[in-house]
Amino acid sequence: LRGANMTSDPYQELSPAKRRRLIYRGVLRGLLSATVLVVLYYLLPDQSWNGDVALRVLAGLLVFAGITVWQVRAITGSRYPALKAAEALGLIFPLYLLVFASTYYVMERASAASFTQPLTKTDALYFTVTVFSTVGFGDISPESTAARVVLIVQMLGDIALLGAGARILLGAVRRGQQRRTDTGHEASQGE
Repeated sequence: LRGANMTSDPYQELSPAKRRRLIYRGVLRGLLSATVLVVLYYLLPDQSWNGDVALRVLAGLLVFAGITVWQVRAITGSRYPALKAAEALGLIFPLYLLVFASTYYVMERASAASFTQPLTKTDALYFTVTVFSTVGFGDISPESTAARVVLIVQMLGDIALLGAGARILLGAVRRGQQRRTDTGHEASQGE
């Protein structure tokens, strides 16, 4: 019985050295994804958003949703779904935070009355992370109605990302493991 369980999980069949390499590679990819996103956030030129703030947030969240769906599919199809999920977090979380940080930055550039103080890119990222982590130091707060609406969207998104997002990623890991187990056995059951 124990041998059957070990052969159903290719991760367990690996030597400890190969497992460590896979983990290091996954962590490195996640960190690299996060680093690239943050570098792009700082290097992309400052440009005003001539459109509606709601369109900016919607566009950012649609890109985020698309990448999340792509990552969930990659997790389900991965040979090592749990490792792929951990790697995906290095892309999904920073992307989500940077969508809001860039929106707050552009909003403040368009109207100084949006927040209680001027925002640099670092200030906008700091504000986004304090809201996401629910720390909310209070040194920066939204002043305009538009900024408050975007903040409400972020707070609701934070709750959804932490709750439903974690559940979706864990479900993708389980589906990937189940798919691998189903295809590993010679039973002729359809999916």
